[in-house]
Amino acid sequence: MPQSVRAVPVTCTRDCPSACGLLAHVEGDRVVRLTGNPDHPVNRGTLCRKAPAFLRRFYSPERVITPLRRQNGAWARVSWDEALDELADKLKDAVALHGPESILYYMGFGERTALKIVNARFFNLLGGVTTLTGTLCGGTGYAAQSLDFGPRVSHDPLDLQNARTIVLWGRNPVATQPGLLAHLRGAKKRGARVILIDPRQSESATLADTHLRVRPGRDAFLALGAARHILDAGLENRDFLSRRCDNVAAFYALARRHTLEELAAACDIAVPDIVALAEAYVAGRPTATLLGWGLHRFTLGHEMVRAVDALGAISGNIGLPGGGVSQGFEEWGPYDSGLWGEGLHPPRRKFLMPQIGREILDAKGPPVEVAVITAANPVCMAPNADLVARALDSVPFVVDMNLFLDDTADHADLFLPCAAFFEQRDIVASFGHNYVGPLSPAAPPPGECRSQFDIFMDLARRFPFADEFVKSDEDWLRLLLRPLLEKGVAWDDLWRGPVRIPDAPMVPWRDGTFATPTGRFQLLPDVTGCSDCRHGVRYPYHLLTPGGAAHLCSERVPGDHGGPAQLTMATAEATRLGIADGGPARLTSEVGAMEVVVRHDPGLRADVVVCERGGWIKAGQGVNRVIPDMVSAVGQGTPYYEARADVEKLP
Repeated sequence: MPQSVRAVPVTCTRDCPSACGLLAHVEGDRVVRLTGNPDHPVNRGTLCRKAPAFLRRFYSPERVITPLRRQNGAWARVSWDEALDELADKLKDAVALHGPESILYYMGFGERTALKIVNARFFNLLGGVTTLTGTLCGGTGYAAQSLDFGPRVSHDPLDLQNARTIVLWGRNPVATQPGLLAHLRGAKKRGARVILIDPRQSESATLADTHLRVRPGRDAFLALGAARHILDAGLENRDFLSRRCDNVAAFYALARRHTLEELAAACDIAVPDIVALAEAYVAGRPTATLLGWGLHRFTLGHEMVRAVDALGAISGNIGLPGGGVSQGFEEWGPYDSGLWGEGLHPPRRKFLMPQIGREILDAKGPPVEVAVITAANPVCMAPNADLVARALDSVPFVVDMNLFLDDTADHADLFLPCAAFFEQRDIVASFGHNYVGPLSPAAPPPGECRSQFDIFMDLARRFPFADEFVKSDEDWLRLLLRPLLEKGVAWDDLWRGPVRIPDAPMVPWRDGTFATPTGRFQLLPDVTGCSDCRHGVRYPYHLLTPGGAAHLCSERVPGDHGGPAQLTMATAEATRLGIADGGPARLTSEVGAMEVVVRHDPGLRADVVVCERGGWIKAGQGVNRVIPDMVSAVGQGTPYYEARADVEKLP
């Protein structure tokens, strides 16, 4: 007799702003299907292309289901007790002989849930180890918007129902935030116009009424051009500027420093298109601007974000329903931040995440003796990947907690197999909306896989602080969720489905008061001049490495890799170089080279080449091998798109 199938509400934990509500359909002890949860107000039952692939990945025969220890260059199975005993001994020895800062805890973005705070607390109870500062993701945008508004707060995605114009500025929701699509399509049905600003014809071009292919890294000049036209036409919101803004005179001078023609040349957008954009912000109001992660990935990304913020301000779209300049949310915000344990010891050493390879190699006082890596694949995803690999090889003992033997695992000594998101209990907040959602163990993890929470609880039993630390997941979650519970959220409601954060605004800054030192919006006072990017002669192409629609970063299995990485070039440019569609080529930058297969794109800018990030190095991909490890000027972000490259035909 066929077994009955039950549906368990779960939430996607992957590194995606959607944090979609899902239903895990369970037959026996196995999840057989994932569907969108129709009761989730944001994704509304929709599902991205990546979600069905999660099942194939999580039930792949390649998934590691037992602890492994590297012995004589090969992996050998060990028991959990053997693995955790050795890890505990290594940690204790490192603290005793070299101090707690000789331990590096690298917590990645592959799984963002409430109980990950408890993992970090373990290392603070250990004495406070070396951790990370900066980000491979959105730190630049967060820091930039915080300069303008105060701590970043975005419009609720449900507020898109009030927008007449929607500007996707460097954002590609079709590939990287599918949970937003129901709202974008609904807005279009109501007559809203969608403008896409992106150097390439991304997957989201299908949503757009207008597509502006801005020159990479020059978005600030496009925003200033639109602002200049608004000022020249006398269309600015003078009441907001006079009563709610600082730096008004400086911004006026900045917008008028260059002619509209000079600004158009700087961003490579025609003057009539800049004028049309400006009028969309004023005549098309309310205009909702959704900033993407593409703007962060430049050394001066903060200038681009702030220039767009300023355009939203002078056009009267700040604090307006259906308006705003929205970039993201703080996914750790709903929890009790004191439980990280940062206050348990004096400030400890932090390594820059964008330069983790050189940080490890340069560490002297003390050097890194033990590295523990969770929910991350830095050898593949961090810039200057070969340097990261060499750095991990210099560490005497590296522990990797993950699901697969990916590029980072190749440089580890101990591998601890983890549970998938629907195999554990936890709570998930989002950096793309205002809801928290449940994780429930819909099915048991395969083999000996365990949740990170269970791993750290078991590990802690080997330390003197076990009595303070070891608790049930419910006990820890009740502590972590105290701020939500005190705001009236019912505990039982958290496990039935998504719950909106009670005090999250639908329309931030509606009262015109900002969380800046003066309580006023801070207009951008200056930007860097219109000069060419670095290495523009030797390396003529801007190398863009966006995320794709089929895979989330490096969350793949070996069968997902179809040979060398594919590099997209403008058809005319590839033809000029004699490279056929599907032909081999060498991609070269200042830090390395790799072989690629070139694909032609008649709509791509001639000065841009595109290679999707996330393919494994061991599969002949790994584009971060050719990305320099730089740090943004504000926010300690990773300016991946600052990379310049050359392309050479191969025989």
